[in-house]
Amino acid sequence: MKKNYVLDTNVLLHDPHAILKFEDNDLIIPIYVLEEIDNFKRDATEVGRNARTVSRLLDAQRAIGSLSTGVKIGEGGTLRVHVPESRKELAIALNPASGDHAILQTAIEVRDRSPGVPTIFVTMDVNLRIRADALGLATEAYENQAVDIDHLDTGMVEVAVTMAAFDQFFEAGAVEPPAGERLYANVSVMLRDDSPRPRTALGRFHAEKGDIRALKVPREGVMGIRPRNREQSFTLDLLLDDNVRLVTVVGKAGTGKTLLALAAGLKRTAEDGSYSRLLVSRPVMPMGRDLGYLPGSIEEKLDPWMQPIFDNLEFLLVSGGAKRRGIRGFDELFESGQLQVEPLTYIRGRSLPQQYVIVDEAQNLTPHEVKTIITRCGEGAKIVLTGDPFQIDNPYVDSASNGLTVTADRLRGESLVGHILLSKGERSELANIAANKL
Repeated sequence: MKKNYVLDTNVLLHDPHAILKFEDNDLIIPIYVLEEIDNFKRDATEVGRNARTVSRLLDAQRAIGSLSTGVKIGEGGTLRVHVPESRKELAIALNPASGDHAILQTAIEVRDRSPGVPTIFVTMDVNLRIRADALGLATEAYENQAVDIDHLDTGMVEVAVTMAAFDQFFEAGAVEPPAGERLYANVSVMLRDDSPRPRTALGRFHAEKGDIRALKVPREGVMGIRPRNREQSFTLDLLLDDNVRLVTVVGKAGTGKTLLALAAGLKRTAEDGSYSRLLVSRPVMPMGRDLGYLPGSIEEKLDPWMQPIFDNLEFLLVSGGAKRRGIRGFDELFESGQLQVEPLTYIRGRSLPQQYVIVDEAQNLTPHEVKTIITRCGEGAKIVLTGDPFQIDNPYVDSASNGLTVTADRLRGESLVGHILLSKGERSELANIAANKL
């Protein structure tokens, strides 16, 4: 059955192509939404770019027909811009000058004009959904790009094997999964045998060979850092494998996301020479804001945003035994160009071949921003996205719609992609208690 979907402004600012994703239903955009979008068109942020994209897409539809009467779009649906006959006040004491209330009034008018067709108001604003429901409107959140964060894949599975298969795994370093066991590319595996006293082993499924192979994590650790639990062992294995070109590392504070990524990046770049440069970056919130508001040189401007990165690098290069391994110091790596730390603000248009790229705090990025970053990677590059989806500073994304979780969910099973969810905190007992209970 066809439905009427009335869109709020924030849906189009989040996903400009939302107008193409309602299949065979009728899509209504209140005129007030276009007025609000017009206010964002000059912004240099992602929101501004989306506002301009919405305007171009709607203008392209004018070549098909009139937006006032409706044009065909999607899989048999229509799109039209609704202009109320008059700006009536709601029958209750709501502010008639509010843009939100004007959009709600439009949705109510559409519903009342088509009593036989379900009318649904779509918005990403929780409070607006509550107000719409109080006014008798059916509401939905826009979830085309949303991920159920409570069911986000861990990147780890447990597989039971026979004692013979377990012994084969230790002797040959690889074993085929049991018949009927469906594994996807690069999923981390904990093997458990069926002996009276079960043994366990750690491996990863390699789809191209169809077998589970032992982890390739050095016994001495990486840059003086040794994994403290199986999750960290799985993470290092993915980070050190050049065949896995994209790794998403999701976890709460203190699980070692950034430290492990930096340790692996330094090893593959400064120690092994497999990459020409280690590029470490993180979003300056809001992304796209001019750093000129901060005093001093470019290095001084970056310090407040990049200090967490510098702290981890200093720990690895000074306390982690890097000098004993023959790796140059902090300043030398910067001067030689092997190590570069910068914000994501100016990454658009760049090409990054043969580089080990780490994007920290990726939960503050939109899916489109993450796509922009990943598409910067050239031949031979590897990119690592780390972040905690429950510590988001960007007001335009949440734990279900941010670029990190969407990327982890959408690219699962790709041969070049690996994912791991870290849950056990290792920073300190105090940090672990705070992360779990506060």
